Amino acid sequence: MNQNEFSKRYEKLPIHIFDDSFYASSLVAEDLRQRITRQDQEGAPTVIAFSASSALIQVYEALVKLHKEQKLSFKNVKAFVVDEYYPIAPHDLQSHFRFMREYLFDQVDIPPESVYYPDGSLSKDQIYRFCMEYEQRIADFGGIDILLTGNMGFNEPGSPYNSQTRLITLNYTSRVSAASEFFGVEYVPHYAITMGIDTLFSAKEIFYLAWGEGKASGIQKIVEGQVDESHPSSYLQKHTAVQLMVDWAAAAELTRVKTPWLTGPCIWDDNLTRRAVFWLCKKLKKPILKITSRDYNDNGMSDLVTEKGPASKINIKVFNDLQHTITGWPGGKPNADDNTRPERAFPFPKRAVIFSPHPDDDVISMGGTLARLSEQGHEVHVAYQVSGNIAVFDHDAVRFLDFLRDSSHIYSFSSEVAEEIYNQAVKDLANKKPGEADPYSIQQVKTAIRRGEAKSACRYLKIPEDRVHFLELPFYETGGVKKKPLEAQDIRIVKELLHTVQPHQIFAAGDLSDPHGTHRICFLSILEALQELRHESWMKDCRIWLYRGAWQEWDVSEADMAVPLSPEEVEIKREAIFKHQSQKDRPLFPGSDSREFWKRAEERNHNTADLYDQLGMAEYQAIELFVRYKFEG
Repeated sequence: MNQNEFSKRYEKLPIHIFDDSFYASSLVAEDLRQRITRQDQEGAPTVIAFSASSALIQVYEALVKLHKEQKLSFKNVKAFVVDEYYPIAPHDLQSHFRFMREYLFDQVDIPPESVYYPDGSLSKDQIYRFCMEYEQRIADFGGIDILLTGNMGFNEPGSPYNSQTRLITLNYTSRVSAASEFFGVEYVPHYAITMGIDTLFSAKEIFYLAWGEGKASGIQKIVEGQVDESHPSSYLQKHTAVQLMVDWAAAAELTRVKTPWLTGPCIWDDNLTRRAVFWLCKKLKKPILKITSRDYNDNGMSDLVTEKGPASKINIKVFNDLQHTITGWPGGKPNADDNTRPERAFPFPKRAVIFSPHPDDDVISMGGTLARLSEQGHEVHVAYQVSGNIAVFDHDAVRFLDFLRDSSHIYSFSSEVAEEIYNQAVKDLANKKPGEADPYSIQQVKTAIRRGEAKSACRYLKIPEDRVHFLELPFYETGGVKKKPLEAQDIRIVKELLHTVQPHQIFAAGDLSDPHGTHRICFLSILEALQELRHESWMKDCRIWLYRGAWQEWDVSEADMAVPLSPEEVEIKREAIFKHQSQKDRPLFPGSDSREFWKRAEERNHNTADLYDQLGMAEYQAIELFVRYKFEG
């Protein structure tokens, strides 16, 4: 067994890890192009099962590009959609059939009669017969050639290995995960029609794609866990032709990625050494400086001691490195030795741009650091990249319009006009179906609500209003959960702000687990803008710091800067979050965690401080973590 094979010894399924999901998706699209072309030449149809998964959007975009630029034809493709909510009309916004039409079927030359999909508009007494006929259609074409998916359809835990296309009851977890699409879990259907495990695995080849940190736990179970009907994706281990394609974030929990020293010899650079030492401290519940040579040897890390030892030398180096991440001066401390500080002392004060994807990510993720930067005299600019208007409840919009109507006499504007605006808004909302995009006028009201809340939080943190920027990037402004691709106009808006401010520091969201993908697109807009600005002189003296949002925190081993917060500063952060009243109590899109954002943030920051304490650092109330991004223009 060679070293590469040895490192994969815990893996029961081949997995391909990529730096870039775009590149991986293009490989899948090219594989499909070759398969379709070859079978066209042989006079045989290509039968493909398509999943309406966000993980496959880039594949579908690549296929459309191949069709338009290289004349790839889909005229001989037989398409089957894997699943569908029930009940739902095929044209509804959340319909998986509509998803596939918008991303692929309507963009290529596939004949409409060659597209088959579970019909969510059938009456219940028609479904059993429909499912039997769906299976028969697949069999009539010789079975599925290729399955493209990022999940196991709607096969819930407990689904048997021999299950076929059927109606299934969705569990609460599945409905919560779909809540953002339907603008509330109460609107998510309780049922779905889905291909069964046996149907999916009848495919001759399966491409299973997963991107982002949020998929890491599931991927670890698929690849290293036991085959278990409580985790239907683990059945993939039984298929003989699976291409499991992930990025490094989705692979983060695999043994060879998370703890590679347990799989064989390693190259012990500083980062891996830190990770290993912190892992050992956590396992043994010991601080760094109490780890012994025997502790290293008994836990598969004897090579580290041999190469970098003795143990005391390793411990002191890691202890000092961790200690040097801690700073109460996130913008740099003037007139201080900055050799071991995460930020340079000069220039002071600095110009800092804090990019916040939504209008509350700044205070949720780095509210304490933001307060510190403002208090210490830096020129702080906050740039809200999208309006966040889809995350406002309808009743909040009505409440603000009601205030406008009732206060018209105070400010001497037409009460008739205010009454008309109010009545029209109530009428528009009453006619709107659950999950349907708001009329433009309502979108503008909700945008104004979130703008006002963001301004209130900035005022509380003593950030002048002329340094508060609402970019409202066009890719987001669709009125619905589905967004447009990032375009030149989005990048231009970000670029103009950066060119005007010429910051010494940029803080941006590195949280790519955002369930809508908005954070990922917002970060990409910043990188594209910086690429175009790379030759400007100020870029040479600009540092980029990444924070994590409401869903996840950096691993301590990755952190380059840790900003400790006192109990008073935790209160300040909480109050800043509270200014975003439309997101308090019950956020419209809570994700899988139903707690309010301030509770998640406080627990996360407190847990980070506890971990620093356990590793032997000073005891703090809370800590916010940042990773320095090395921009390579």
